[in-house]
Amino acid sequence: MLVLVVVLAAAVLHATWNAMAHGAVDRVAGLALFELAAGVIGLVLVLVQGLPPADTWGYIAASAVLHLAYLGGLLASYELGQFSQMYPLARGTSPWVVAVVSVVVLQQTLAPGVLVGVLLVSAGLIGLVFIGRPGRRQVPALAAAMGTGLTIAAYTVVDGLAVRQMPVLTYMGWVFMLQGFAMPLLVIAWRGPSVLRLPRGAVLSALGGSLVSMVAYGLVLWAQTRGTLAAVAALRETSIIFGAVIGAVFFGERFGPRRAIAAAVVVAGIVLISLE
Repeated sequence: MLVLVVVLAAAVLHATWNAMAHGAVDRVAGLALFELAAGVIGLVLVLVQGLPPADTWGYIAASAVLHLAYLGGLLASYELGQFSQMYPLARGTSPWVVAVVSVVVLQQTLAPGVLVGVLLVSAGLIGLVFIGRPGRRQVPALAAAMGTGLTIAAYTVVDGLAVRQMPVLTYMGWVFMLQGFAMPLLVIAWRGPSVLRLPRGAVLSALGGSLVSMVAYGLVLWAQTRGTLAAVAALRETSIIFGAVIGAVFFGERFGPRRAIAAAVVVAGIVLISLE
């Protein structure tokens, strides 16, 4: 039950920081500042926690690269489509991919209830997207969101393996420091140093978003040391429900009864997972 509560709390926080990123006036600059702040926080953790075990550098490097790919996909998705549609598809693609990899590659055993719950969560989340019958013009946005979902699945598996071999805070520090400093450098190389000259309010928002993001990520990493990767991945992606609500309330994006039904399917999947 504690794992359930922790992951659901992480889901709320994750939806919150994604909404902050989507709502930024300049999303590229805003995300670069988010990551720069995260890099500084990661550096502090590194100085406190020290070096990871020598044989775990591969996990850290892989996760940092995958997170950068995820952030790039997220930016593309938000530029091309609506928050309440892109966010669910990106996050909803991940749980069933993680479940397949966990069973086939990592040979983790999933209880029947957990497996059904994961499938229900994934189906409900993807349903939140396709109920609106997207047209051809939305294909690039949908492709970007699904590609983002695959990167989420990839770093979820890497993270789940890594935190079983080193302290969570050590892993968090190194991953956030590497990706946090790399992202602004990539953005500066693309758009020039002036991209980071934003109003004070935007800088404070970036710092707040980084803190929210890191807490959410840390909670999920801790949960991955206690539960199966597939179950944690599915529960984490319930952030989509919170994201859909945020999209409707703050961005004026339509939710509607059909999406409410899809959200109910997600809740049913959560209940099945929590009962195991």
